[in-house]
Amino acid sequence: MVARKERSFCRLCMGHCGVRVSVDEEDQVVSIDADRDDPFTLGYACFKGLQSGAAHNSAERILRPLKRQPDGSFEPIGIEQALDEIADRLQPVLKQYGPGAIGGYKGGGAFFTSSSLMILNDWLRALGSPKAFSTVTIDQSAKYVAAGRLGVWPAGRDPFHKGEVFLIVGGNPLVSISTVGFDTRNPAKRLKQAQQRGMKLIVIDPRRTETARNADVFLQPIPGEDAVLLAGMLRLILENNWHDQAFCERYVADLDALRTSLQPFTLDHVARRAGVPVEQIVAATELFARQCKRGAATSATGPDMSPHSNLAEHLVELLNVVCGRFIREGEEVPNPGAILPRWPRKAEVIPAQRWWDEGYHSRFGFGLLDGELPTGSLLDEILEPGTDRVRVLIVHGGNPALAMPDHGRTLEALDSLDLLVCIDHRMTATAELADYVLPPTLQYERPDLPMFIYEALLFPEPFTRYTPAIASPPRGSEVCDDWYYFWGLAKRLNLELCYWGQALDMTTPPSTDELLQIAAQHCPLSLEEIAAHPHGIVLGGPAVLVEPGCPTTNGGFTTMPADVATELGAVLAEVDAGDEFPYRLAARRERDALNSACKDLPAIKKRLPFNPAYMNPSDMLREKIQDNERVTIESRHGTLEALARADPDLRRGVVSITHGFGSLPGSLHKPGCEGVSTNLLTSSVHDRQTINAMPRLSGIPVSVRKGG
Repeated sequence: MVARKERSFCRLCMGHCGVRVSVDEEDQVVSIDADRDDPFTLGYACFKGLQSGAAHNSAERILRPLKRQPDGSFEPIGIEQALDEIADRLQPVLKQYGPGAIGGYKGGGAFFTSSSLMILNDWLRALGSPKAFSTVTIDQSAKYVAAGRLGVWPAGRDPFHKGEVFLIVGGNPLVSISTVGFDTRNPAKRLKQAQQRGMKLIVIDPRRTETARNADVFLQPIPGEDAVLLAGMLRLILENNWHDQAFCERYVADLDALRTSLQPFTLDHVARRAGVPVEQIVAATELFARQCKRGAATSATGPDMSPHSNLAEHLVELLNVVCGRFIREGEEVPNPGAILPRWPRKAEVIPAQRWWDEGYHSRFGFGLLDGELPTGSLLDEILEPGTDRVRVLIVHGGNPALAMPDHGRTLEALDSLDLLVCIDHRMTATAELADYVLPPTLQYERPDLPMFIYEALLFPEPFTRYTPAIASPPRGSEVCDDWYYFWGLAKRLNLELCYWGQALDMTTPPSTDELLQIAAQHCPLSLEEIAAHPHGIVLGGPAVLVEPGCPTTNGGFTTMPADVATELGAVLAEVDAGDEFPYRLAARRERDALNSACKDLPAIKKRLPFNPAYMNPSDMLREKIQDNERVTIESRHGTLEALARADPDLRRGVVSITHGFGSLPGSLHKPGCEGVSTNLLTSSVHDRQTINAMPRLSGIPVSVRKGG
């Protein structure tokens, strides 16, 4: 029976949709509805968000810490006892091997918990370990590489709400609710509004996605050929002088080098390699560069998980650079900061920094990306001998057993650890391998702020909101907010834990609200003042305008550094996989799932019981494959079996499978995720990028045959 309804917002993804949560007399979540009065998300909430209340009350929810027994089963254990035992097992590792033998992996479950989203990094820093890993560097780390090699315009790109054109490469924000620069506050409605005012949409994707169906121009390339296509578009722009010549003269250091490097990428060559007609390439390029003067190009996981991802991301950003698609001097910065501090923006280029060349380097030669080691090197850190080999791994809200490339090697690595600890509310594939599983509170049981570290990317204005805890954990449970596990371990290890640069009291634990207030220390409003606006608040104050740049600043964007030129040459020299592997595997997203999460919820499992191998109907006819018939898919690195399903929106020659499915061989706990892991086809050693160790997770040459 519903006792009350409370306003809150969903924290499953970057959408942060406004919701109304029905709570019963025992303070338990009954149901979740979209908040029709929410001015931010305009009454939208996706199906998985509306079903997330089922996780609170699931019979599969872990309600007490679990300890692995010698026979592989798990038994409940108290929180404090669990922390005592984990600390006791950490001590000898620290003494014998040093802090570098302890690593941490942070997944989506941590990122969307604002009180805890940096606590793993803070704990590792207190410990003295540089071994921080996260989904950021196994997803779209090419964006860090591009910024580090190209340079940065601190005022940002032309904003979505003012753009005449928006170009998306390999992104589907109407499903993922996550594409940099796209307005994801009820994305379908925001796109419709933008197109009604005249904005043109260009989409590049091997599938006519939900977003592509709304495109004014749609290009459907072969997966993995994004770099070739983008190079051809850039060549066409420069060849026809469609670029912003004044901007390039002032802010681009090496335009001639770019012109020279792009010469081999003729329209005929690009059309043949990418599988896109010449006239379509010309139409998209002309619309973006010549017909429209404001707007931006962006990318998502499509190119960033494919081969040559660093190069492809660099070329996407070059579209913005050569066309001068940035907020200029005297213009307003749409979101100068709400929780994060505001800082001056100048009309100038912060030159290429190549951060990974400075400071700490792993024994495999990888530097830090935004303070973390690339996750593509995690398996090496665990498996390869060395004095600082990772022997202990703390997994915070992630599921590397399914997320990491090279499924067999991943399981080998996780199984080889001296200690594996998982913070998660459900028995994921990774948790099944853990020595301890520590259950956190769920989203409506804790106070929170939106994921503010990316606020300028998420919100087109300085917006924030606060939600209190509006429900309680189930009666008799023993769970706590994520951060407490790290605070408790730090106390036992006699560490001084700093949170957002502020030292915490290590005798008495803080409250979650106190941690949120520390995180929001630069916000002019207190949590109480923010909470007074249940629908959130746009912070006022004077507009932040882009200031003039320094007239003596030398240099500008570096469009063609030596390593990018080398990568372009490698693309030109590439040989087609030929008849042995005639198809390309492309990863995809489903609206009802978020990577490996949400699929165990009953309503979602009913709608999405497995992840099919989608194929174009013409390809299925040629291979004599029927809908829901079993097929075998093989790459150079592995084999999987799946059920085929027709998708007429998919270009021919492509197999498309959603990642994040599958389970452990012989799983005892039946985690509720049926289907198959695409990482059975991937490698953690081959086809890996040099700077960020990014593996090839999409655009993989494969063969398909009927039968299992």
